[in-house]
Amino acid sequence: MTNPVVFLDKDGTLVENVPMNVDPRRITLTCGVREALRRLHQRGFRIAVVSNQPGVAHGLFDERALEGVALRLQRLLGAAGVPLGGFFYCPHHPQGRIAAYARRCECRKPAPGLVRRAAARLDADLARSWMVGDILDDVEAGRRAGCRTMLFDSGGETEWAITAGRQPHHVATSFTEVADRILADAESER
Repeated sequence: MTNPVVFLDKDGTLVENVPMNVDPRRITLTCGVREALRRLHQRGFRIAVVSNQPGVAHGLFDERALEGVALRLQRLLGAAGVPLGGFFYCPHHPQGRIAAYARRCECRKPAPGLVRRAAARLDADLARSWMVGDILDDVEAGRRAGCRTMLFDSGGETEWAITAGRQPHHVATSFTEVADRILADAESER
C-alpha cells in the first residue's frame, strides 16, 4: 500500500447537490474543486469518488445510469488536469423497493466497505489518505476504514450526532481549505 488517496463523497462535496441526479448535464463541480484537486494531484495524491447511490435501490434510476455519471466526473476532472482514480458507489438501501438492492451491506457509508474497496483497487496507504465528505456518515466511514477525515461543511449535515467515531480530524468550508489542510499535514510528515 503506497499511494495516498483523497476519497471524496460526490453529492454536496465534489459536485453541487442535486438530489438523486444521474443526468450528466446537471453535474457541476463545487466551487474551488478544480484548483484544489489539481494541487493535491500535483503533490502525489490520487483522487477517487466514494458515493452512496440509494436511488438504485429505491427504483428512481437504473444502476447503468451511473456509468454516465462516472464518465461526466472523469471528463470534468480530466479537463482540470486531474485523473479520476475511480468512481465507487453503493447502490443499496435497507428500505429499498428493488429487492436485489434492498439490504444492509458493508459498502453503504457509514460502513467502511466502499472506502476499503476503493483503497484496495488504488493500492492506497490508508494512514496517509483522507476521506472528505459533507456529512458525518462520510467521516465515520473514513475513520472506520483507517483514513484521516475532513468534514466539508457545505450545509449538508442536518443531524450533527457527533461521537468519537464521527468526529472529523478537520472541518473545512471551502475546497481551498480542504487542499491547504491536507497538504499542510502531508508536509508536516516529511
